[in-house]
This record gives sequence, C-alpha cells and structure tokens, in this order.
Amino acid sequence: MSNLSTSLKVLRDAGVIRAYGPGKLVGIGRAFVRWGTGPAGGFTTLAVRHPEQVGLIDELGELTFGEMHGRSNALARGLAAMGVGEGDSVALMCRNHRGFVDASIAVAKLGADQLFLNTAFAGPQLVDVIAREKPTVVIHDEEFTDLLAGADVAQRLVSWTDSDQPSVTTAESLIRDNDDSDLEPPERHSRIVILTSGTTGTPKGAPRKEAGIPAAVSLLSRMPLKYGWRTHIAAPLFHTWGLAHYMLAMLLGSTIVLRRKFDPEDVLKVVEEHGCQSIVVVPVMLQRILSLDKEILEAHPMRSLQVVASSGSALPGELALRWMDQFGDNLYNIYGSTEVAWATIATPEDLRAAPTTAGKPPHATIVRIVDDADDPVPDGQTGRIFVGNSLLFEGYTGGGTKAMVDGLMSSGDVGRFDENGRLFVDGRDDEMIVSGGENVFPKEIEDCLVSHPAVVEAAAVGIDDDEYGKRLRAFVAVSDDVSEDDLKDHIKANLARYKVPREIVVIPELPRNATGKVMKRDLAHWETEE
Repeated sequence: MSNLSTSLKVLRDAGVIRAYGPGKLVGIGRAFVRWGTGPAGGFTTLAVRHPEQVGLIDELGELTFGEMHGRSNALARGLAAMGVGEGDSVALMCRNHRGFVDASIAVAKLGADQLFLNTAFAGPQLVDVIAREKPTVVIHDEEFTDLLAGADVAQRLVSWTDSDQPSVTTAESLIRDNDDSDLEPPERHSRIVILTSGTTGTPKGAPRKEAGIPAAVSLLSRMPLKYGWRTHIAAPLFHTWGLAHYMLAMLLGSTIVLRRKFDPEDVLKVVEEHGCQSIVVVPVMLQRILSLDKEILEAHPMRSLQVVASSGSALPGELALRWMDQFGDNLYNIYGSTEVAWATIATPEDLRAAPTTAGKPPHATIVRIVDDADDPVPDGQTGRIFVGNSLLFEGYTGGGTKAMVDGLMSSGDVGRFDENGRLFVDGRDDEMIVSGGENVFPKEIEDCLVSHPAVVEAAAVGIDDDEYGKRLRAFVAVSDDVSEDDLKDHIKANLARYKVPREIVVIPELPRNATGKVMKRDLAHWETEE
C-alpha cells in the first residue's frame, strides 16, 4: 500500500476525513493556507469547523473553539502592544490550563517563537535558560513569580492568578481589553522550542517545526484515537508528549480536559465526570494511580476509557500488565525523545507479550540499531538507536545537534530488536557502566528490582571505584520491609552475578522532574554527600 493510501486509510479510520459543506471547506482550506498547521492554523480551522463545540475544559470551566479563537486574537493584540513581533521569542512557564493554550495560540498568530519552560525548573536553571534564549516576554503562572525574580526578564505576563491583585499584568486583562476580531497572518510561522529534561545536565533548547498531517498519521497508525473524543491531558503541556496531544487535538477536533496539577485519584474522577475516551500520561502517573487503595480503584473503573497514551520514560517491570489487568487492554506505550519525537509504539498486544517493550515503528518511521562503526547489528544484539521521521528537530538553540547516520538521528539510547520486530530500550548510551570489564545497563537492574513485590520504584547509578572502575549502587522505594540481602538475592536469581549492585539503599521516593523522569544527577549528588 502506498504512503498516500495508508495515510488516507488512517485518517478515514480516525474520522478525520469527513463531509463538510462547501462554505466550511473553503474556510478550512483558507485558514490552513494562511496560518499553517501549527496552533494558529489548527485552532483557527476548528473555529471554522465547530465554533460552538467545547474545545477545552479546565478548573475555570468550558471554552468553545469559537471562544478560544477570539481570546487568542485579543491576547495576540495585547502581546503585540508589549512589543512581540515576528521572529521574537516568548517563554511560557504555565501548568495545564487555558492560559497555556491561549498564550501558545496567540504567540503563533504573531509569528513569534515559543519557548516552553519546565514548571519544575530551579531558579539557577531558569536564569541560565532565559539568558541563553532571551525571550521578549515571559508568560507565567503567578506561583512562579518569585522563582523568576533572578532572571533577566524584560516583560512578564501572568497567565494564572492565585491572588486578587497580582503584581504584574495578567493575560485575562489583555483578553478583556483588546479586540477579538480576526488578525492578518504573519509572513513567518512560529516555531516551538522544547527544552530537554536536564536529568544529567543543563536543559537544551530543541526547536521543532510545525508537525503537519504526516506526523499525526504516524501516531494514529498504531494508536486508535478518534475524531471528537474527550482527552484528558495529564502529562505536562510543555513536554513533548503532552504537546503532541495538544497539537493532535487540532486535527481530531478533540475536547482537551486539563487540570493544573496531577493527582492520581483526581484523574479517575476527571475521566468519569467528563466521559474521557483517552488520557495522556507519563509512566510514573500510572504507578501513582495503581498505588491508590483498592477500594478507590474499584470505585472508578473508567469505563469510557479506550486509549491510555503513555510516554516520557520506560515502563518499569510489569507495570503494563498491572494496569491492563485493572483497567482493560487500553495501554499504548510510546518511545521517543525530545529530539526525534516518537520512534516506536507498543500496543496492548505487544505489552501483553512483552511488558517492557517499546513496541514497533509506526507508519513512515525508520528505526535502526547500529554498532560503534555505524553498521547495522542483527536482531537481539544491543546497539545505538537511530530514528528517521518527519519530526526530527533542527539542532539545539545553543548550537550542536545529535549524531546522524544515513539521515537518521540518534535518540541518545541503546537498545535491541527481538525476533518479532519489537524494540527494547536498555538505557541511555551514556549510562552504560563498565564494572570489572563487564558492560551493565542500569535499566535491566531497575526492572529486576521493581519486579520484587516490596519494591515500588528503583534506580541504579554508577559510582567510581578504585578496583573496578565503576560499581553499581541502587536506590529503591519500598512498600514493605525488605532487607538489602533479600533484594540482592532476588537479582542473583534473575540476572548475572556481576549485575548485582554493591549497595542497595532505601529512600522514601526517587527524585523526579515534572515529566516523571528520575533525576539521576540528584542521586549521584546524594551519594557524594553521604
């Protein structure tokens, strides 16, 4: 089947290809031509297609696509009066709420670039990133005012208020005070700059072009999302995965349901209250939900739920099986990175067969495993993962890029394919530990530890050792009393003896960033202080 035929089938199955009257078709086509396929064009077309349909639900209530269009027009005019124009940069430090959506559409309508700041950044990280990227305006929730105090910010705008009298201008005041009629499109389309997670160093800016329909087709080819669904995006919107579904909503006409902060029980209630057919999460959110009391889980079966889209980090141990045994076979695990977007997708069938798999490449995506000489390796052998698709980033804003092989980009990870074409990710290519001449990847030890009934989560790091060069130290959070020797015996029973950590340390919980990734840099720092 040709690429065009496959794309048409995928879009037809998702309900994207549908009948419209001549007038609406002209309006939709005109909007895409004038505004492009990013937030400006996508949400403008939704205002043409379905102006009265609810497009967003947050703690403040509902907004229709028509209201979202008008609000972003007014906010764009307010930002223009603050000096934002084509080619400028606007930083957003917002949680999941209408303020993020209003701002991202408005900035796109001005042809300015958008820099998404991680809401879990520390003050020094913010200072460094803002100094490097030099945004014209920073749009942020009021709670981050003090955190941004040390950054060199020319102008600020509050997107969510917690007090009656915020100290700076608010987005709502600009929306209220400016004309909401249609704007003239800019000559330049907006870029979105996503920051890497910064788990092992200073976050880098990774610009991304407008994704377009091919990127959506790729995702939909292995994930059965449908037109007009209600989608609870629990993953942060500033993160690649949350952003992907925010963008996908423009094509699918989805109603996006948002909450500012993640709460495991609240997710169950939100899904049931709003009849959500899909949720967008990172794996630690699944862990937190499954850790709720059994009575709570049984009281909220989430029967409307058809797709649970998980990405951002690897699924540990048998988490996939535990989730599907509780809520049904609706889990889809997506592997990728900030730089390459999505590379593989594991369906429920894949996860039933192999719970830790990253799945198979979707439509129009190439994944290749290569050795140190950049030559392909046979199935079953571990090597560096390289990806080719329409979503590869353009290079870091501070300079540099990822390694390339034959037009494919490094994901930064190492992994292997099994005989069924399923990818397994062993870990970061810079995380491999050589201990006593043996190569060890932390993920294998972490998965083994999590398979112990007393272990809730685990992380392994390499510690300098005079005799072996490096030695393994593991950190675990536990739900029941368990000795270090018991955990070591559990690893010995399942893995080679050289993979048993010298030390296993119990801590209350692993340090994670806002997207759920374990901050191994913090664990290494913790080790030096002990």
